[in-house]
Amino acid sequence: MVLPREPAMSDTMDLVHAMRPGVLQLSSLPPLSLYVHLPWCIKKCPYCDFNSHEFREGADPVSTQDAYINALFADLEASLPLIWGRSIQTVFLGGGTPSLFSPEAIDRLVGGIRARVRLAPDAEITMEANPGTFEKDRFKAFRQAGITRLSIGVQSFDNAHLKALGRVHNRDQALAAVTEAAQVFDTFNLDLMYALPGQTIEGLTQDIQTALAFAPPHISIYHLTIEPNTVFAKFPPALPEDDLAYDMMDRITELTALAGLERYEVSAYAKPGHPCAHNLNYWQFGDYLGIGAGAHSKLSFAHRVLRQVRYREPALYMQQAMQGEPVTQSTEVSRQDLPFEFMLNALRLRGGFDLADYVDRTGLAMTSIQKGLADAEKLGLIGRDLHRVWPTDRGFDFLSDLQALFLAEGK
Repeated sequence: MVLPREPAMSDTMDLVHAMRPGVLQLSSLPPLSLYVHLPWCIKKCPYCDFNSHEFREGADPVSTQDAYINALFADLEASLPLIWGRSIQTVFLGGGTPSLFSPEAIDRLVGGIRARVRLAPDAEITMEANPGTFEKDRFKAFRQAGITRLSIGVQSFDNAHLKALGRVHNRDQALAAVTEAAQVFDTFNLDLMYALPGQTIEGLTQDIQTALAFAPPHISIYHLTIEPNTVFAKFPPALPEDDLAYDMMDRITELTALAGLERYEVSAYAKPGHPCAHNLNYWQFGDYLGIGAGAHSKLSFAHRVLRQVRYREPALYMQQAMQGEPVTQSTEVSRQDLPFEFMLNALRLRGGFDLADYVDRTGLAMTSIQKGLADAEKLGLIGRDLHRVWPTDRGFDFLSDLQALFLAEGK
């Protein structure tokens, strides 16, 4: 067992503040997940607004990976006082492109996490991977390093679309990567995108059918959107019209259902027993500790909910983490904002949420959402009974409008 360092002053102050009396009354704490951000990629995609950074040419990958993992361990140790006594239910290695890290580095990272926190015996440990970093037996080595679930960023099997998206892999590499993942992992996810520049219904159908031929337990399918501060925002491509995008969504729903995949979340489809446990915890307003450059955390205490943000730039993050000061921002979620924050997540789920979970995870009374629920029901956006609330088909189609009903007044 690795002994944690003495907590830094900011850790102590955060803990003292977190444990003070407050206006919320959380009767119990929600499940806790761990998110680990590995920020580097081969090339920044033009649509990507995540905290990802191209790996510098000439930099030594082994020493860079070692130094970054040391910073992650220091970050995790600095955070331990905020999660004493709690078990980690899931771990997610996201990026960037985590599969740029060697299997040996991932083995060291997973082992170091296990040495520092209490992981649930059946903890799901997911890692994102890019077909552009694929080499034969590499995924097998990640499995041996302790990864239990792989999420492969395919996006498309069409070379023209991959080029338009700025991806570093081609169709053949995607097929090879998915083939090995299906052989090595009991459960895995394929990330796909639709409403791509120049995409037709026929092209989308071919992409989905190619993916489904591998019998994936889970698929995530995202509508390409133009995000601020991206290359696509500066040089926007011509995208399919909204009506065509809606038709594509209908085709996706049809094809995945025929393959036995249930749409359990707005963008996620899974076979029975294979939803992503880590993402489910997000959507159910569970807690998560985020470590790594730019990582976000949500941590609950008896009388408040805290959010934290780490330093974004990798070199600065590593410097700060090694000094025991990785957090650049720590804020308490206001009582007025909690209903919207809960609904922003929970209403993404097809099955909705238990009313009891709302009370348990926000520390608020049901009266805080009565008006929003009544308005949503009147508009046909939700169904509900004495115990649960769920989005209707119309609510799923107009999800942003539904979630906005729970915004604090004046926002």
